[in-house]
Amino acid sequence: MAKVTVSLDADLAIEVMMLSGTRSPQDAVELLIRDFLARGRRTEARTGEAQQTRQPAEHDQIAAEG
Repeated sequence: MAKVTVSLDADLAIEVMMLSGTRSPQDAVELLIRDFLARGRRTEARTGEAQQTRQPAEHDQIAAEG
């Protein structure tokens, strides 16, 4: 896997380390990004299901108006 180097403010890195309970800035940022991506996937899964259940109702309403 390719690696990317990013410069962060030291205070920001320390705060993320404290919140995540990790001992290195690298581990803290990786954990934060993995959590962010997992939350995004869960949100997409929920809203995707919600979109699928709404589509037939919207389609029926448009057909009734037309």
